[in-house]
Amino acid sequence: MPSRLIVVKVGTSGITTSEGNLDEEEMQKLTSQIAAATKQGDKVVLVTSGAVAAGIAELGIPPKPNDVVFQQAAAATGQSVLMAKYRELFKEHGLKVAQILLTAEDLSNRASYVHTCNVLRMLLKTGVIPIINENDVTSVDELRRTEGYKVNFSDNDILSVLVASAIGADMTIILSDVDGLYTADPQEPGAQLIKTVEDITPELKSSLNGKSKLGRGGIQSKIKAAEIATSCGIPVVIANSRRENVLLDILARKDVGTFFKPQNPMSAVKRWIAYGAAVKGQIHVNEGAKKAILEGSSLLPVGITRVVGHFNVGDVVSIVDENKVEFAKGNPNYTSGELNLIKGLQITEVQKKLGSDKPKEAIEHRNIHLIEEEK
Repeated sequence: MPSRLIVVKVGTSGITTSEGNLDEEEMQKLTSQIAAATKQGDKVVLVTSGAVAAGIAELGIPPKPNDVVFQQAAAATGQSVLMAKYRELFKEHGLKVAQILLTAEDLSNRASYVHTCNVLRMLLKTGVIPIINENDVTSVDELRRTEGYKVNFSDNDILSVLVASAIGADMTIILSDVDGLYTADPQEPGAQLIKTVEDITPELKSSLNGKSKLGRGGIQSKIKAAEIATSCGIPVVIANSRRENVLLDILARKDVGTFFKPQNPMSAVKRWIAYGAAVKGQIHVNEGAKKAILEGSSLLPVGITRVVGHFNVGDVVSIVDENKVEFAKGNPNYTSGELNLIKGLQITEVQKKLGSDKPKEAIEHRNIHLIEEEK
């Protein structure tokens, strides 16, 4: 069997006890399966939760779920505990590990995004198991409150598929505390496991609810993650982390969990624009500009009515219509300051104001992702 590149995400509930301590027995089972997959020729990237829970247990202080600084302090404490245990367990199989902590900003900047991919590939090439977690200590989630700014991930479910998309993984496996996706709440009588999802429809997304006790990601987060991955051409399996031999059975294509079929993938740059980058601002356009963009044209300065936020050339921005509805994202050729100077102007006026060497497009169509393209 040819080598496959697999991203495995394990949730907090999969590696901790009900009291919040690390569940060494479950961690041993997980690492043993990853080691076995590696020895079979597969390359595995592990995205792990559990640092906050491990830190709370290490500190011996009651949880304070609404205290952000406490959560970050717990994460800082728990990361060393978590990585020490993973290093110990993988070492038993002759494998080395590397820790990678990521924030939304790390994947939002194109240069650091590419650099992260290069580091991951080098680690995999040398036989090291990369272990990834969100960097809660320096997380920029609070920036969501800034007008026009929207981060690209808020939990490790989303992070895992963004990593999978970045490195061109063959599959993403999300291990959780449920057996997969159900037709209703698994605790309700008559709820049935959905074996295969052909397409993630709006109806499917609106019918789901629920959140795990210890982690941040609920079933909606996992469906969003599956939606991102499948639109990038990557299949996803959601399964129960505590099912015996779950990872190896999935890799052996056994009937485990819920399988999400991949869709036709978009280009690498559009994948990054659509999912990998945080949105740094908004460009509001008139109806004529919206129509032109939807028909395949670039955005010209004359169609811009308002600029929100502070962004640089190459950042990702939302493109918003007259009804304040986002219909596209893109990489602008101008900074927010420049666009404020040239919005509503014809190209000849733009060149008089900023110089003849400036591009005529505010955003080229090849760097625009239409929201309508998302399922």
